[in-house]
Amino acid sequence: MNKRPHKPRKPSGNNAPERPEKPGFAARKVAADILGNVVHKKRPLDGELDAASGHSGFRQLAANDRALVRAIVGAALRRRGEIAEILDRLLDRQIPEKTGRVLDILHVAIAQMLFLDIPDRAAVSIAVDHAAADRRARPYKGLVNGVLRRLGRERDDVTADLDADVLNTPDWLMESWRAAYGSETARAIAAAHRSEAALDLTVKSDPEGWAERLEGTVVGAGSVRLSKKGAVDALEGFEDGAWWVQDAAAALPARLLGDLHGKKAADLCAAPGGKTAQLAAAGAKVTAVDISRARLKRLEENMTRLGLSVETMAADLRAFEPDAPFDAILLDAPCSATGTIRRHPDVAWIKKAYDIEKLSEIQRELLDRVVNWVKPGGLIIYCTCSLEPEEGESQVAAFLERQAGKVELVKVNPQEIGGLDQCVTGEGYLRCLPCHLAGSDPDLRGMDGFFAARFRRL
Repeated sequence: MNKRPHKPRKPSGNNAPERPEKPGFAARKVAADILGNVVHKKRPLDGELDAASGHSGFRQLAANDRALVRAIVGAALRRRGEIAEILDRLLDRQIPEKTGRVLDILHVAIAQMLFLDIPDRAAVSIAVDHAAADRRARPYKGLVNGVLRRLGRERDDVTADLDADVLNTPDWLMESWRAAYGSETARAIAAAHRSEAALDLTVKSDPEGWAERLEGTVVGAGSVRLSKKGAVDALEGFEDGAWWVQDAAAALPARLLGDLHGKKAADLCAAPGGKTAQLAAAGAKVTAVDISRARLKRLEENMTRLGLSVETMAADLRAFEPDAPFDAILLDAPCSATGTIRRHPDVAWIKKAYDIEKLSEIQRELLDRVVNWVKPGGLIIYCTCSLEPEEGESQVAAFLERQAGKVELVKVNPQEIGGLDQCVTGEGYLRCLPCHLAGSDPDLRGMDGFFAARFRRL
């Protein structure tokens, strides 16, 4: 008796073999996860993208996929307001989904379709696969497909008349900048935020020579701005400690302390250490204080690479007392960081107006403490990477009033900062804006928003 050949049963349910992921699927999934963590859980983007301690999926990706994730998330955050408006135009009703997963998938796909050099078909196909593979987003797989395909067909009509400057800036920030700088400058700041920040280096010496070696340009007060992007640690001079990464605006406050050779200087709230390195390279005996031991460890590693010797102390400045007064103090106070949105686009969506009030209180307390830590005749630099007057001009005006007879304002001269007249206010403060250092090449213009004021102890 002949036996019929055995037919293998088709696997079913959880035993079914998984279809192989499309190339780029993992990167897009990680991008949506990180975007959700930033927007909904208010996690800083730098932490999510940390190669050692960041998002677990990000750490497992190959280098090229990590770069893709950075590009996607950066575009999705820089253009978040525009993308939200586009979705409002495409959707008949709001998506009743509390976790935000579907919106994160859509934002990631639209960022690729409109603002990155990625074909529509790839962005749409992977977004639909992502929705299908996610339990929370699966019911909206068809909606994801329909919305994105419609965008592909009706791109010009759907994106017409978008006011990018206003849409990509939270209302409270735009109102603050209009009040402080006027409508035209507020728009210029917002427009600057749409471009990724350039890579700036502070060099120990010979900026012109290093600009030639690294195919860069000297900007600001001697910073070297690179036109090519790549691995920083692969650049000439990295291993030798010839330079460190530091925005052209962030490099200005330390210059206001003048000749530091042989003087005792404190860098307060010092990490990650760009200003610490400037003070040490200028010949100062530097004490670097920061509340975070982990961040101080990274600072120490940076100083070792640079061949600079500094003393480090982990302490909360509100409870700290130095053993002896300093000749000079640089207080880079905790702030909202709204001046760094070009470099950290998550700041616009993580910070809120009430954060300014809380941070201003801390700044006030620290200023009143450190004034007692400098010798008579010594200098204090107060600086923040904020665009908000409450953390800059208003803070300093109130400080001068409280400390009348104890300190005096020492006005900034444009020649001290490379002749950057536009960065010096009528009061004599340093005030850099993201729309400064304008130029024809969008990849090379702009700088961080920074404020600094200089005082002398009487």
